[in-house]
Amino acid sequence: MLEYFSGQEGLFNIALVVLAYLMGSIPTSVWIGKIFYGIDVREHGSGNAGATNTLRVLGKIPGVVVLVVDAVKGLVAVKIAYFATYYVPETLNYSKLEILLAVAALCGHIFPVYVGFRGGKGVATMLGIGLAVHPYVTLIALGIFMANLFITGYVSMSSILAGLSFPIFTIFVFNSDSEPLIIFSLLIAVLLPLTHQKNILKLIKGEESKFSLKKKTSDVN
Repeated sequence: MLEYFSGQEGLFNIALVVLAYLMGSIPTSVWIGKIFYGIDVREHGSGNAGATNTLRVLGKIPGVVVLVVDAVKGLVAVKIAYFATYYVPETLNYSKLEILLAVAALCGHIFPVYVGFRGGKGVATMLGIGLAVHPYVTLIALGIFMANLFITGYVSMSSILAGLSFPIFTIFVFNSDSEPLIIFSLLIAVLLPLTHQKNILKLIKGEESKFSLKKKTSDVN
């Protein structure tokens, strides 16, 4: 992997990784909350800088905007691998670069440099990244998310189950032989439960809030 950061090509790779991190760091929910509503969503509701908490605290339109923008920034962060013209798309080297960019974007979302490294859990950004690296598996995982959300009403549980399904479908259903993609799919399966530890404890205790399209105005007062 060190060869990706040596020589002239390595310097360009470093620039792309930094750019992917900065793109991932765009704190959509925080900026929308502060600019249009005068509040920091991290200080209200669940305290998470993500689409679900934005929807709960600010309402439907801001929540949808955050979801879309966070997904798009993940997708675009991976797709800037296109500018590394010295790699051929769909080859091992190109795939490795895509995964490096994906990890950088995720790190940016979870630890955003623009707002004190306090970000979200990365679910929407992972959605965009997934659509970039393996759209078919991602759409299946999204279907699992939506089905579980409809049945249980728990966003956290739905996110975790979708994440756990990603490597299962990548490896055993689509029989991917891409080592970078397999490693990344396993990373997603590990990362989502880690970023939802508090939610898991609440689920066990029966204290986890269920998803609702109604804005909790008490959260912003």
